[in-house]
Amino acid sequence: MVDRNILLIEPDYKNKYPPLGLMKIAQYHGPRGKRDRVRFVKGRDRSVLSQAWDRIYVTTLFSFEYPKIAETIDFALEVANRQADKVFVGGIAASLMHGRFLGEKRWHGVRFIKGLLSTSPAQSLQLDDFAEELYSDDVSGRPIEDLIPDYSILDQIDYRYPVRDAYFAYTSRGCIRKCHFCGVPKLEGMQRDTDSLTDVVRSIDELYGPRKDLILMDNNVVASGRFKDIMAEIRDLGFTPGAKLQREGQRVPVSRRVDFNQGVDARILCKDPMFLRELSTIALRPLRIAFDHLGVRKPYEQAVRIAHSFGLTELSNYMLYNFHDGPDDLFERMRLNVTLNEELGVRIWSFPMRFQPTDRPDRGHIGEKWSRYQLRSMQIVLQATHGVVSGEPDFFRRAFGDTYQDYLRILAMPHDFIFNRDWYEFGPGRAEFEEYGKAVAKLSDGDRAELVSLLSSCDPRHFDRLPEQTSSTAVRTVLPFHVPHPKTTWAGVWRSDRPGIADVGLPDDERVEDAGLDYEEDAAGTIVETSMETA
Repeated sequence: MVDRNILLIEPDYKNKYPPLGLMKIAQYHGPRGKRDRVRFVKGRDRSVLSQAWDRIYVTTLFSFEYPKIAETIDFALEVANRQADKVFVGGIAASLMHGRFLGEKRWHGVRFIKGLLSTSPAQSLQLDDFAEELYSDDVSGRPIEDLIPDYSILDQIDYRYPVRDAYFAYTSRGCIRKCHFCGVPKLEGMQRDTDSLTDVVRSIDELYGPRKDLILMDNNVVASGRFKDIMAEIRDLGFTPGAKLQREGQRVPVSRRVDFNQGVDARILCKDPMFLRELSTIALRPLRIAFDHLGVRKPYEQAVRIAHSFGLTELSNYMLYNFHDGPDDLFERMRLNVTLNEELGVRIWSFPMRFQPTDRPDRGHIGEKWSRYQLRSMQIVLQATHGVVSGEPDFFRRAFGDTYQDYLRILAMPHDFIFNRDWYEFGPGRAEFEEYGKAVAKLSDGDRAELVSLLSSCDPRHFDRLPEQTSSTAVRTVLPFHVPHPKTTWAGVWRSDRPGIADVGLPDDERVEDAGLDYEEDAAGTIVETSMETA
C-alpha cells in the first residue's frame, strides 16, 4: 500500500535545530520507505485543510511551549476532521509531560508517544493490527529512531533553522548521570552506544550531499566506553583541525567543525588528560563544558586548564541557574570564566540556562534563592547580550558588574534602565538615571529587600499600584522609576540605536541561547512573548 498522505507538523516556536524525529519519520514514509506522500509544515498552515490526510504527526520540544503545542494539536485534530486516531504526538514535551497530555479530554484518542521510536514501527507508534491500522503489520521493520533523517523536507518550509548545514547524529544515547534537573534519564534511560557514525554520515552524503558541520547530540560522550574509537571515527570522516569542505561550484572552501552540542562532563574530563588530548585531534569548536553549580568548580577549572594545554582555546559552557543556586553562585561561576580568560588567554562563552521543571508547562518556576524580579532582570540582561556571557573583562563588567554587589544592583534596576543602558547612562535619560541613583542610595538593607519583594509580587503593568503597599518613604520614592514606559516610547530609540551591551562576535550557529529567552509568565500564569524590542 503506497501513496498515502502523511502530514508532519512542528509548532511555530523558534528553535535552533530542525526536528530530527520528524525527519526520521519522513524517511520511514518517504520514497525510500513506504513511498507515501509526505508534507512538512511549521505552525498552523491552513493550506493543509484542503487535503485529506491518512496520518498526522506532531512533534514537541520544550514543556514551557505547552500553549503553542496545544494549539498545534488542536489544529491537527481540525485537519483530521476530529478523527483523533489519525493524530500522533511525540517528542520531548510529550514524553516528559505524558500524563498531562493524556489527561486532556479534548484530545481523547490521540496517540501520545513516550520516549524514542526505538522498537519496531508498529510497536513504537502503538498501532492496532486488529483495527487494521495503516502499517500495523510492520512488527519487524527497522526502528524509526535508527533511520537516516530526511533533509529534503526542510525545503518545504520558509523557516530557516540557524543550524541546518550539518550532519545531525548521535554516537551514544542516554547518560550515566541521574541529575534531578535533567530530563535525559526519563527520555533516553541509561547510556548506550548507537550504530556506526560513519554509516550515518556516508548515507547522508549519498542521499542529500555533504554537510559542512558534524553536530553530535550525545548527552555525555566522554562516558562512553568507545570514546577513543568515536574520536578515531570522527577523524577518519575528515573532521580534523583545520578541515575544510570544497563543494562543487563553490570557489572558496568552508571551514568545518564538530560540536557536541549537549556539552561534555568536567568530572570525567579532569580524571585523565587522554579525554582532552583526543578531543584536540578533531575539528571541535567550541568545546562545551557544563558548569551547573559551584560544587563542580574544581573539576571544571581543571578541565579548562587541561584543554588549554592541548590547544583548545575556544570554549563554551552551560550554566544552570534558578535550581538550588542563588545569584551569588551564578555570579561567581561567570566571574571565574573572566579570570580564566585573562590568565590563560582563552575565550570562554557562557550560556546561562534558567532551570524549569521538565514537566512544568510554563516558565513560572522560581528557585528558593531567587526572586521573580531578579529572574526577569537576568532575562533582560541576556536579551541585551543575545543570551551570551562573554568572558572578556570589559564586556562582563559592563553587563554584570565587577563584584557581586554590582550584580545585585543591576538585578534590582528598573528594567527599562537595564535594556536601554546606554540611553540612560550616557544619553538623554541620564538625568533620570542620576535621580534614580540618589533615591536608591537612601535605601536601607531592609528597604532593598522590601523593594525586590514588592517588584516580584505582580506583573510590571501593575507596578504603578505598588507605592500604596509600603510604609517606607524611601521605597515609595524609588518605585515609580520601575514603572515601564510603553514600548512605543522606545520605538524611535531602537530604530536609531539598537539596544544591547555589545556585539560579542560569536557566530549564530555556535550560540545556545536559553530556550524561551523572549518569554515570561504573566500574572495569570500564561506564557507571553516579552522581548523588550517587541510591542
